[in-house]
Amino acid sequence: MYAFEYHKPTSLRQAAAMLAKAEDAKILAGGHTLLPTMKQRLASPANLIDLGALDDLKGIERKGRSVVIGAMTTHAAVATSEVVREAIPGLAEMAEIIGDPAVRARGTIGGSVANNDPAADYPAACLALGATITTNKRKIEADDFFTGMFDTALEEGEIITKVAFPVPAKAAYAKFRNPASRYALAGVFVAKRGSEIRVAVTGAGANGVFRWSEAEEALKTRFSAKSLAGMKADVSMMNADIHADAEYRAHLVGVMARRAVEAATAR
Repeated sequence: MYAFEYHKPTSLRQAAAMLAKAEDAKILAGGHTLLPTMKQRLASPANLIDLGALDDLKGIERKGRSVVIGAMTTHAAVATSEVVREAIPGLAEMAEIIGDPAVRARGTIGGSVANNDPAADYPAACLALGATITTNKRKIEADDFFTGMFDTALEEGEIITKVAFPVPAKAAYAKFRNPASRYALAGVFVAKRGSEIRVAVTGAGANGVFRWSEAEEALKTRFSAKSLAGMKADVSMMNADIHADAEYRAHLVGVMARRAVEAATAR
C-alpha cells in the first residue's frame, strides 16, 4: 500500500464538503472493490473518505409502496430484514447469496450500486424493480443511472444516500455463480408490477447490466417460465473471458431467466 489521507466524517454534509475539497478523493463504503484495486495499484487516491460513521445512511424501512434502504446498509442486513423478506423476498434472497459471509457483513448496497461492477447483483435488482437512487443532490431512476461497465450517472461530489425499491407483485433472482468469487457469470432478476414486466441481466453483458427486452415481451403474454422456452440472449451482446465464452453466457441468461420466473411464480 502507499501513503494516503484517511478521513472519517460524522455527517453527510461533512462528507460532501470533504469530497469537494480534497484532491483526488474516493469514497470508502464497504471497501470490497476499492481496497483490492488500491492494493493492486489499479487505483491510487490521495484521500479516502470513509462513510462508515454515517448512521443516517443505514437502515431499512417500508414507505408506502416502496422499501427504502440506506446506502450504507450491508448485504447481510438486507438479507435478514423482515421488512424486505415480507415486501420483496426476492431481494432478500439475492442479498443472501452475494459473496460469502465476510463480504455480506461489510459490503453495502450503496457501494455496489455506485461501483456498477458488470457482475454485481444489485444493479440487476435496481433495474428490474425500477428503483430510484437518491444522492445528496438529486434522485435518479435506475434506467438512467447505469450507463455502462463500471460507469453510472453519478457526477462529481455526488454521494448515494438511499435506494427505494417499489414493491412488485412478483419478483425473483437467479444466478450462475463463479465458484471462487461468487460473482455472477450470468444473473437474471425478473419483476412483475401491474402490467409492467422487467427483466434485468448482470454478469453476462459486454457493456454491463442491461434489460432483456425480448424476454420482457415474451412474459407480457404470460408470466410463466414456459413463455421463455428455448430463448437465449443475443450472443453479440455477451461478454467473453476465461470463465465463459459469449455463446455459453447467452445460454445461461435464458436458463437463469426461466429459473427466476419459476421462483417468482412459486410464491
